Amino acid sequence: MRSSRIPGFFRLPVAERRAAALDHAGLPAEAGHAFTGEGGLSLPVADAMIENVVGLFTLPNGVAVNLRLNGEDRLVPMVVEEPSVVAAVSNMARLTREPVGIVAECDDSVMIGQVQLTRCRDGAAEALRADLPRLAEIAAGVHPQLVTLGGGLRGMEVREILYDEPGFDPEPMLVLHFFLDCVDAMGANMVNTIAERLAPEIAGVTGGEAGLRILSNLADRRVARARVEVPTAKLSQDDLDGGDVAEGIAAAWRFAYADPYRATTHNKGVMNGIDAVALATGNDWRAIEAGAHAYAARTGQYRPLTTWRYHAESDSLRGEIAVPMQVGTVSGAIRVHPTAQANLRLAGVRGARDLSMLMAAVGLVQNLGALRALATEGIQHGHMRMHARSVAIGAGATPSELGAVVSALCARRDFTVEHARRVIEALRA
Repeated sequence: MRSSRIPGFFRLPVAERRAAALDHAGLPAEAGHAFTGEGGLSLPVADAMIENVVGLFTLPNGVAVNLRLNGEDRLVPMVVEEPSVVAAVSNMARLTREPVGIVAECDDSVMIGQVQLTRCRDGAAEALRADLPRLAEIAAGVHPQLVTLGGGLRGMEVREILYDEPGFDPEPMLVLHFFLDCVDAMGANMVNTIAERLAPEIAGVTGGEAGLRILSNLADRRVARARVEVPTAKLSQDDLDGGDVAEGIAAAWRFAYADPYRATTHNKGVMNGIDAVALATGNDWRAIEAGAHAYAARTGQYRPLTTWRYHAESDSLRGEIAVPMQVGTVSGAIRVHPTAQANLRLAGVRGARDLSMLMAAVGLVQNLGALRALATEGIQHGHMRMHARSVAIGAGATPSELGAVVSALCARRDFTVEHARRVIEALRA
């Protein structure tokens, strides 16, 4: 695979940009049809995917460049409507390319299934634990093909839970957790099928009533991790010393660690990048969001998903991320959506764990871009520069007028639609 460092990529016309991305990925020109009206999602396929279809809704499909992950250059397909997200990933990926880029790893693709039981007889928990070997055999037999692919059942446990909301009667319950390695699938359907199969068996053992039987989206056995070290010299900006910028980034992270109000916005920035890749590859961004935010609160206080520290002895900024990543590359919408398939090929994805590491790396550099902006010029200034194009289009600028209108908005730092309309009127006069 060729270098993801493509200078001037953002300046190219759309068609040339697409051709450059396809060339990087070693894909034929025909593969680009999935990114246009010629070969993207069709109405008949959309009608089969969800209920009550009335049309298609299009979002921009961009590509972030410059990323080096585990020693390999990667393109990053991103579907997002918010300006500055793709630019931030590209800029921070360029900044972190040397000396080693992003280093990432990922747990196996283990999802958790839950079967809830209520009104159990005395001694039910002990009886259920004693019966786990038999239940494991039943569960393993539901998807035998998983074993041939390297996955399968990875264990079970019994949890005793008490509903004890003040003012209401307490309610004890048992929950059976089972752990399934879903390999390259997200795994929801496989997990839910096993849960349904186990429910009557468990009810018989415990004498209780089987309640919910479904996967958990707190996929804390399926965590992706990424880390990076940035020499402070690379963080220098205008008249700002790189060490001061690094300490500013670390200070912003400490604020997020201490305050859940700040941590929420901090993590929103992380998910800007992760969600955009999830959308581009046909994955369930809602499940990923739910799991990430629950994981952020696992200590009892909502915390940032990343860590940033300035290390004076090496004069560097070190960042890490750990986030549950329940993604797939072989099932669901991915199987039928041509653009999702094309994006996976463009990114050179080699299975769910590889995609998980790519998404964690994107979340890390996206967060770095946001914190660097906050520690230097402020987030709004850079964001509004990118937003100026949308403002100009919304005010009625034609493609030939767009550059002049954006320049005028940035020069005055007035990004209102009213100002854009005045600029357009002056150009046309």
